[in-house]
Parts: sequence; structure tokens; C-alpha cells
Amino acid sequence: MQKINIHEAKTNLSRLVDQAAQGESFVIAKSGKPMVKVSSLSTPESGQIKRLGFMKGEFTVPADFDSMDAEAIAQLFGAKQ
Repeated sequence: MQKINIHEAKTNLSRLVDQAAQGESFVIAKSGKPMVKVSSLSTPESGQIKRLGFMKGEFTVPADFDSMDAEAIAQLFGAKQ
């Protein structure tokens, strides 16, 4: 990860923000000491697990899933027969 001193960050802020938005995070340092990390809001943190699709292949959804037990559900909500 790139480390930028605070003066350079102020001078090149627009370019650095564009860079972070592309997924290239960087650290801003003051007197060589890291102060903040700048990263895109949509970029997952390192080590963060992506959860989308984690159960793929573990079960199947029946073809009639949208209409399963429709009559029983209608009765629960007071539908007339």
C-alpha cells in the first residue's frame, strides 16, 4: 500500500481520490507516521469475506417456490374459500 506524506496528499488530492476510487487504497502520513487510510467506499477491506453466493450448490430451490402453500397462506390472511 502506498504511503503519501500529508503535503503531497494536499497537493495531489484530486488524483489520489480518483486512485482510491479505482480500488488503490493509500495511507496519509504526517512526519513519517501513518495517520489515516484512504480507500473506496465500495472496496472491501483486506481480509473481509465476500458473502454473496457462499451457499451456492448447497441446496436447490423448487420450481414452484413462488406459489408454494399459496392456499394455506391465503387462509391465514382470511381469504374466503
